[in-house]
Amino acid sequence: MNVSKNLRGLSRRDLFKLTAQFGITSTLMAAGSLGGAVTLASLARAAESTYEKRFAKEPKHQLKFGASGFNARNLLIERAGCLEFARDLEERTEGEIRVEFIGDNQICGQLNCVEKTQLGITEIFAASTQNSAGAAPYYNVLDYAYMFPSRASQYYFLYHPESQRILRDPLEKRHGIKFLFSHCELRGIQLGQNFADKPLVTKLEDLFGTKNRVTGTQLGRIAMQQLNLNPVPVAWEETLDGLKQGLIDGAETWASAVAYANMSPVVAQSVDLRFFCGTEHTAMSSKIFDAMEPHLQDAIMESAYLAQVHVQAANEAALVKTVGFSDPQLPDTIFVDHNVRPAFLAEDQIKMAEEMCAPEHNPEPWAQWRERLDEWSGGIDTYQEIHRVAREIPVDMKPENVEPRRWWRTA
Repeated sequence: MNVSKNLRGLSRRDLFKLTAQFGITSTLMAAGSLGGAVTLASLARAAESTYEKRFAKEPKHQLKFGASGFNARNLLIERAGCLEFARDLEERTEGEIRVEFIGDNQICGQLNCVEKTQLGITEIFAASTQNSAGAAPYYNVLDYAYMFPSRASQYYFLYHPESQRILRDPLEKRHGIKFLFSHCELRGIQLGQNFADKPLVTKLEDLFGTKNRVTGTQLGRIAMQQLNLNPVPVAWEETLDGLKQGLIDGAETWASAVAYANMSPVVAQSVDLRFFCGTEHTAMSSKIFDAMEPHLQDAIMESAYLAQVHVQAANEAALVKTVGFSDPQLPDTIFVDHNVRPAFLAEDQIKMAEEMCAPEHNPEPWAQWRERLDEWSGGIDTYQEIHRVAREIPVDMKPENVEPRRWWRTA
């Protein structure tokens, strides 16, 4: 039995009482550190211990961390590393930096977390780069279709010093956002109840003409249009009902997002189309970072590195052992519990999709955005450069085998 399931045994009332007593952040950090059976008493002891440790001295800097829909339960499903980062940063700085973690959409949601940080309402945020692209469009640079052939290639790029030049520096210069670390998955089509009684999708053409919810990324829409997937913007709160009632056929997102966002009860098939990034990242205000003392800047980067290493290993394990995104599926996983069938397309079908929509095969639909992103980057051929870096490793490398690197160092 995994920890996220055991946390479900605690009522919202119990959790509310603990957060009222020890604060949201201390309670969440304590919950994330517990293994085995979690009781109210054990969580209370851990929360008290965490609270006393965190508040042993007055911090020099207190940073608000807005984390859209994340809470203690779903951070154990999609391992995005938010609490690990906050916990390590507080310990590493011996309390000079204190992080106030505010999840569950209480201070910001997927579409506006980046804006709240740009406006100074929060200092740190976590949301998908795709949803953040609406307000900070340079994030689109990650979303060219089939630029990343695997999750391993995504991690490899984020660890690579070239990610500093191609992704992080332009994002900081244009939008005032310092990209810290990210979880890595590739997006597919999550089919709703219209496909519950249909055979498992094995061919790309099975998806042609379906009507699918799209997120905030402009480049993601281009890919969907080229694949005849009819992208429609649907509010998140209406997506679950749309999938359940069959008003839409599917939604583009990734497997662990289905599991953590409680989509599993309305998703019938999770099709591993892998057509562009699903990156739930953590970033902070570059203005706040730049104002920090040098030793605290170093600490932030080292904690971001530790969180990236944690996410790389933990999310790969959770995909199989917690989510159930594997063939065969393991018992007692979220997808098995809700009858979600993963559909892993054969490589010839992925190749067909790539030839239909990737910029190297079908450049015209991407030209305007590619020119815009290249200009914002200061003249980098963004697609070609990321595409090149992503292919420096074997296509069949396991994501957990990618060597971690401190990307901000060139040596």
